[in-house]
Amino acid sequence: MSEITLGKYLFERLHQMEVYTIFGLPGDFNLSLLDKIYEVPGMRWAGNANELNAAYAADGYARVKRLSCLVTTFGVGELSALNGIAGSFAEHIGVLHVVGVPSISSQEKNLLLHHTLGNGDFTVYHRMSQQISGTTAFISDIHSAPAEIDRCIRECYITQRPVYLGLPANLVDLNVPASLLDTPINLALKANPAEAQEEVLDLTVKMIKDAKNPIILVDACAGRHDCKNEVKELVEITQFPVFTTPMGKGTVDEGGVDGSLLADDPDLIKKVAAKLKTGKNASSRFGGVYVGTLSDPAVKEFVENADLVISVGALLSDFNTGSFSYSYRTKNIIEFHSDHTKIRQATFPGVQMKEALQALIPLAKDAASNYVVQEVPKIKLVNTPAVKDTPITQEWLWTRVSSWFREGDIVISETGTSAFGIVQSRFPDNTLGISQVLYGSIGFTTGATLGAVMAAQEIDPNKRVILFIGDGSLQLTVQEISTMVRNGVKPYLFVLNNNGYTIERLIHGVNAGYNDIQPWDNLALLPLFNAREYQTERVSTVGEIEDLFNSKQFSTPDKIRMVEVMLPRMDAPNNLVRQAEITAAINATQ
Repeated sequence: MSEITLGKYLFERLHQMEVYTIFGLPGDFNLSLLDKIYEVPGMRWAGNANELNAAYAADGYARVKRLSCLVTTFGVGELSALNGIAGSFAEHIGVLHVVGVPSISSQEKNLLLHHTLGNGDFTVYHRMSQQISGTTAFISDIHSAPAEIDRCIRECYITQRPVYLGLPANLVDLNVPASLLDTPINLALKANPAEAQEEVLDLTVKMIKDAKNPIILVDACAGRHDCKNEVKELVEITQFPVFTTPMGKGTVDEGGVDGSLLADDPDLIKKVAAKLKTGKNASSRFGGVYVGTLSDPAVKEFVENADLVISVGALLSDFNTGSFSYSYRTKNIIEFHSDHTKIRQATFPGVQMKEALQALIPLAKDAASNYVVQEVPKIKLVNTPAVKDTPITQEWLWTRVSSWFREGDIVISETGTSAFGIVQSRFPDNTLGISQVLYGSIGFTTGATLGAVMAAQEIDPNKRVILFIGDGSLQLTVQEISTMVRNGVKPYLFVLNNNGYTIERLIHGVNAGYNDIQPWDNLALLPLFNAREYQTERVSTVGEIEDLFNSKQFSTPDKIRMVEVMLPRMDAPNNLVRQAEITAAINATQ
């Protein structure tokens, strides 16, 4: 065809970017646009339960595939999504938010339309989104519209920030040249300033040569901005110990046991331990998760005694740093970021970490040639077995689940006990961790699980997506389980039932009514949402959950599963208890 509609052009471009699922809800200003989804082979409509959940789902999808698309209607729809969009902005997630807006003629006439504020201002919602978007566009001309769409997709992908795209209802059916699709969207990064990058490399090489106890500390933006491979190569070439932050967990290989192999090789744990001790791969150099004063003591001592810290993709929020309790003894800190590099007190604007790391890697082997390899802290691969009728505790669970995880899993942990507990686990290689440590919107992960599992399904139907969420958090966004059932996806939903908001109780109000919730019959949710192929289990003892973890049938992702894990009311991972004490003290003094 020589021409296609603008609406189809949008979805064809997204399909070229390997975005095959569109999230959102219908509304009268986007209905004609939604028709075009079905005109692009391989595209599908998720059909979410509400716009907030749809935004969370788009966030989860983008964490797996680097880009996603959310479609809402003007006003009432887009405003409902903005909490999710704000989280994506805070955490560097590329979500294209497409809003179906009233026709250009309606806007020009200042008609008193539904979904407006009744004052004739059709740009007010757009202006709200400008504060939580990397860039925005409000299309008004069909001739420039394809270029604007391309610009928005590029900015969303490159900057890993949400982008707002307002699309008037009367434009989506107008035609544009189909030949525009023949030229791929340019996704190349802007080249780093040559002189600044050269200075960065010279300083970095010198500091590496002089270091006796260097470490590499990897945070979330290393993964968000596609630097996983560069980090892995840098670790393997230098053999420097590598640590992550809580937000960075899953960004580097950790060398944990692949649970799918345990039944076939009972000596696997010993073999993995031996590999981690002697190997040259990146996972053999993984030392653990650094969270300032909340770190494992061995990790804290190792990191804080380093004489060189190479930080990649840092997002130094309170919960990511143990309430800002980093305590490096050295001033030799090199920070690689997505749009600048900092060495000690000098900042180099425009020196982006991906290009800088690629240029550093050929130089790093020689620079680190005199480095005497230091043994990294020892981390347990599995915990000590417990008597079968022992009640499950968080401390036991998070270590034990490490040996049930498989290589390639996507592990999602909700704000609260799960986000803190997952730090104590050890992932097999090539495992993706998803959490929202910085923005911390309770209930985020139900929608994010939907998005992640739909993305995973497009990559590998056998890839497992595993959610850990508290009973209180689930109640905020539970409707999205219905969307999971609708789309036939098969995640694992572990509901940690400790009878309310335990993280809030630990901070303030142990017995306060506002931290209570109405108990639900959680295992009735899957049949309530009309699931056909499903499994539900309620476990409260070590023996009961061990039976699940040891079952090959349970470990195969052939149906949607919900496991309700019954826990004591105030039970929490030790690092969360300590974090809550710090947070409570800060809140009381500020």
